[in-house]
Amino acid sequence: MFSRALRHLRRHVVVYLVLFAALSGTSYAAATKLAPKNSVGSAQVINGSLQRVDLSKKATAALRGAPGLQGPQGAAGAAGPAGPQGPKGDTGAPGAPGQQGAQGPQGLPGSATLRSGPGAAGLATLDSAGLVGISTSATIGADGRGLISYYHVINGDLKVAHCDNLACTSAGLSTPDSTGEVGNYSSATIGADGLGLISYYDFTNRDLKVAHCDNVACTSASKSTLDAGPPGDVGSYTSATIGPDGLGLISYYDTTNGDLKVAHCDNTFCTTAIKSTLDPGPVDVGWYTSATIGADGFGLISYYDNTNHNLKVAHCNDIACTTASLSTLDSTGDVGSYTSATTGADGFGLISYYDVTNGNLKVAHCSIPQCTSASTSTLDSTGDVGSYTSATVGAEGLGLISYYDTTNTDLKVAHCDNVFCSSASASTLDSAGFAGWFTSATIGTDGLGLISYYDATNSDLKVAHCASTSCAPYFRRR
Repeated sequence: MFSRALRHLRRHVVVYLVLFAALSGTSYAAATKLAPKNSVGSAQVINGSLQRVDLSKKATAALRGAPGLQGPQGAAGAAGPAGPQGPKGDTGAPGAPGQQGAQGPQGLPGSATLRSGPGAAGLATLDSAGLVGISTSATIGADGRGLISYYHVINGDLKVAHCDNLACTSAGLSTPDSTGEVGNYSSATIGADGLGLISYYDFTNRDLKVAHCDNVACTSASKSTLDAGPPGDVGSYTSATIGPDGLGLISYYDTTNGDLKVAHCDNTFCTTAIKSTLDPGPVDVGWYTSATIGADGFGLISYYDNTNHNLKVAHCNDIACTTASLSTLDSTGDVGSYTSATTGADGFGLISYYDVTNGNLKVAHCSIPQCTSASTSTLDSTGDVGSYTSATVGAEGLGLISYYDTTNTDLKVAHCDNVFCSSASASTLDSAGFAGWFTSATIGTDGLGLISYYDATNSDLKVAHCASTSCAPYFRRR
């Protein structure tokens, strides 16, 4: 049987070789041509077993179906940081001019003042009904017109004159308080609400009182008692100013105890106040008080030490002035009566006063805001001059001081030559009779001085409106 198989192999050896070659070629082609290295063909793959990662990008793209419907919009993301500002654009062309506005209201009447000489101050009598004009105090109201408080001796009333124009050639008159004998030692200022605040003495009850004007013209007022007597006697030599808190600060004299006192209003109307004793003596102090606010925002009060005959000042340690630092500025002779304090353009106190010993007008310029010391100067020594002083600061920043010339019975004014007021130019404003008692100087909205005073000859309230910032008569040459 083996021999039979061998004979068959020999006979058909060629056929078997051809068949082997054919079959070998087909297998080689399938292995090398149809399935590259690291690849498989369809025969080696089980249906459904391939994943996306097993396919080529081209095959994957070919399998992509048609896009579905767009989904809803997602929530907006947080805003990104602002980008840098771009360059400034070119300026646009000017717009067309607008329509002309309506004409404004008519201004105040002009000043038809009486003149006593070329370029002299304008003088006017505001009230001549009885013995009027003592204890005058002038300030400028919110309407730009003068507001003057004063005492009607015959009736014992507090009165007010509201100027009709800037020059105050005439005025409307009112009586804010007529209950008892009231109105002496008045002092007027303008509160934070734009209305007048007037401190004064109630002689009937020996009280310190205050009137808060109900309107700009002060045709009526609300009255309050701030410090009451008897048994005490308080409220003479009052002086009112407004602190940086918008509340009134009033200095005055306690006659019973011989003390310098101050009242700090609790509200704009000053219906009540905190009262403090600043200088309790034991000597008699507090005459001729004058209050101003320094550049540091604290009150500065000048007054007369009646026992030692000195000029003194109290510098408040707080806005309410519950305590104060005390200093003596001038003790050479009998000095310091008729004091008047203001704050200069340099922020330091400027105080005018009367030198009784020499009959001179003097001034003290504080060396520091606290006024612990001062340089003193004599401004006028021609005759007996310097009583009833009143100091203010002009539009040019220099002091302007009104006072009485006892020798010539005239109203005079001194215009400081410098901020320190080491010297001044003196001028006579009214020389008709006994004119110039109880002077009070302020600066109007026109930049010119307005001075109220008492005409003792006619028992009238008068005013002088300066013709220049120096308040000196001048001549214009052609």
